[in-house]
Amino acid sequence: MRIVLLGAPGSGKGTQAAMLQEELGLPHISTGALLRAAVKKQTEVGLQAKEILDRGDFMPDEIMLHLIEERLAQPDVETSFMLDGYPRNLAQAKALDELLERLDKPLDEAIQIDVDPERILARILRRASEEHRSDDSEEVFRHRMEVYEEHTAPVAEYYAQQGLLTRILGHGSPADVQRLLLSVLELDVQAP
Repeated sequence: MRIVLLGAPGSGKGTQAAMLQEELGLPHISTGALLRAAVKKQTEVGLQAKEILDRGDFMPDEIMLHLIEERLAQPDVETSFMLDGYPRNLAQAKALDELLERLDKPLDEAIQIDVDPERILARILRRASEEHRSDDSEEVFRHRMEVYEEHTAPVAEYYAQQGLLTRILGHGSPADVQRLLLSVLELDVQAP
């Protein structure tokens, strides 16, 4: 099973991916986590990423594709994975399709988690106080939403045109949203 989770920043993609990883053992590829790890290790990409993340901008497509390709080469993602935070624009979606075709790992499903932006802002501000993330502020969130609407929202339509997209409402509890995800994936698994 190869899945892309889509949704605005703070919509719960990472939470849902972590829950699905725990429930199903599905490897979770989070570009945000990959980038934060690079920042923490102060790699060359990490130093570039910190400045870009702090502004709320997206990383250049070439860097992101390189990180994804490195991760997809690892043995734990041979047959299944969830992508969270990638692709973020149409160029990335097309590059991902080309990469997955070359690797013979086509996507099975793209799931869009829809959440009202004001609910997301409340989540972001709560996360900022709990996790002390420099990229979680109202100003950065508003900028990220503008960038999301312009660049990332069209990715959902791209997958819809391929017959891969399912939209779910992410306003419920994490367990409620997970039940919706599992039903989309047609899995008979009880969510916690």
